[in-house]
Parts: sequence; C-alpha cells; structure tokens
Amino acid sequence: MNFLSTLKSFSQGRLSWLLLLIFIVFFEACALFFQHVMNLAPCVMCIYERVAMLGIGAAALFGLIAPSNGVIRWVGLLAWAASAYKGLMLALQHVDYQFNPSPFATCDLFVTFPDWAPLNKWVPWMFDAYGDCAKVVWQFLTLSMPQWLVIIFAANLIAVAIIVIAQFAKISTNPYR
Repeated sequence: MNFLSTLKSFSQGRLSWLLLLIFIVFFEACALFFQHVMNLAPCVMCIYERVAMLGIGAAALFGLIAPSNGVIRWVGLLAWAASAYKGLMLALQHVDYQFNPSPFATCDLFVTFPDWAPLNKWVPWMFDAYGDCAKVVWQFLTLSMPQWLVIIFAANLIAVAIIVIAQFAKISTNPYR
C-alpha cells in the first residue's frame, strides 16, 4: 500500500479522529493552564482562537461517530479545515496586533458571540476576555502565543489537506491475506 492509501485507511478508523481530539484537548488544557494557573489574561483574539480550536475538536468528535461513513468523514474533514483556516486567520491577525501596533487596528474590547450562543455568559471562566491583544505576555523559543498558534493552525491545515487528498486514493487490498 502506498502512503496516500494508508492515510485514507487510517482516516476511516476511529484512532485518527481520537488522536486529533486528544491533541485539541491538550491545547485547550494548555490555554486554561496559562489562564488559571499562570494568571495570563486572555484577550478577545485569544478567546476567538480558542473557539476555532474547539471547532477542530468538534470536527474530531463528529469524525469519531462513524469514520468509515464517507459523508460523516467528509463533514468532519471540512469542519476541521474550516476551523483550522479560521484559527490561522485569527492568529495571523493577532500576531499583527502584537508586532505592528497601531491605534487604528486594535481588537475589540469585549468578545462578541451570537445571541443564541453567548459563550462568555454561559462559561465565563473559559470564554471571558480581559487581556490586551497587543501585549506579549508569554514567549517560548522566542515565539509569542499567537505565533505558536499560527504554527499549530497551519500544521492542522497541512494535515487536513493531505488527508483530503488521500481520500481520492484507491485502497489496495492484499491478495495474499
């Protein structure tokens, strides 16, 4: 079997979707650790990036339902791609706020969620923003948190793109089994 057909087979199993979900839970746990243990105040962009990450988690949960079902798998892949793309755009904008500060380009003062899903009112410990988007409050290996999110969301986009391409590969069967 070639790489793409192996990847297609892998995407049709629950393990692939479970691994994606585990990574997202890890990243969300890190965000909550930074917020509640290290006392780093999340800004509006941080919260929106968090929601995009949760979108990937929701896609993983959806894919876990029945990954061998093509429709469900494709909905999961498309939701993963859309959430990763939105997260990447938000993270790039956040990096711009941090490293090209301007009084004319700032993030909102308060998060804005739809009336039908006011997450910041339902779960304020997770979705309430009270930090400054332009302030660099944490760095690791010289990169700020939004810069790491650019890498994480871009890696997700690359991964989902490769897996989408693999969906068009033929799965070869071994006649000697």
